[in-house]
Amino acid sequence: MYIVAINGSSKKEGNTSFLLNKGLEQVRLMGGKTDIIHTSEVLKSMPVPFCTVCSSPCQGICAKGTLLEDALNMLRKADGLLIGSPVYFGSVTGQLKAFWDKTRCLRGEKKLLNTVGGVVTVGASRFGGQEGTLKTIQDMMLVQGMTIVGGGQKEYDCGHYGVAAQRPAVEDKNAQERIMIMAKRVYEVSQATKDLRL
Repeated sequence: MYIVAINGSSKKEGNTSFLLNKGLEQVRLMGGKTDIIHTSEVLKSMPVPFCTVCSSPCQGICAKGTLLEDALNMLRKADGLLIGSPVYFGSVTGQLKAFWDKTRCLRGEKKLLNTVGGVVTVGASRFGGQEGTLKTIQDMMLVQGMTIVGGGQKEYDCGHYGVAAQRPAVEDKNAQERIMIMAKRVYEVSQATKDLRL
């Protein structure tokens, strides 16, 4: 299985990245291959870092010769995704939204249809908008036809929407445990559904 993490934070080494890397570490322990996409780096490589609907249906023209081209190719091959964002004003970061808007061509190709996804968010306080942000990312995934899993797994409990963390993530032991649990579930459901993906 090939599981890709999408870091929606502006920071390559921040709280969100820390937790995503914990999840990817679990995937590798299970025998999977992993990669991580840092949305801020991808967008910096582009002349226009947000979608302008330059073609409809989208042909991915804006990706040519940028880091987005590489990122889209990773996503085309992915069996599962771990998507993370810090909470900004009760929702996802502008970087994650701008990046996801740039995946319109994948929707036309149905390349994320039945790809399995799990979500992690990090807030400044324990109740800092994490669940709303989780649901926003899940809505974005549903529009791509993805299969969404929550933060549970058969050896633990059924979980919740995903991983709702509080910064600093390095001190949030519960979030660290839950991202590893969710990563296991993403991996297992990806294995079970592999024949459904194009």
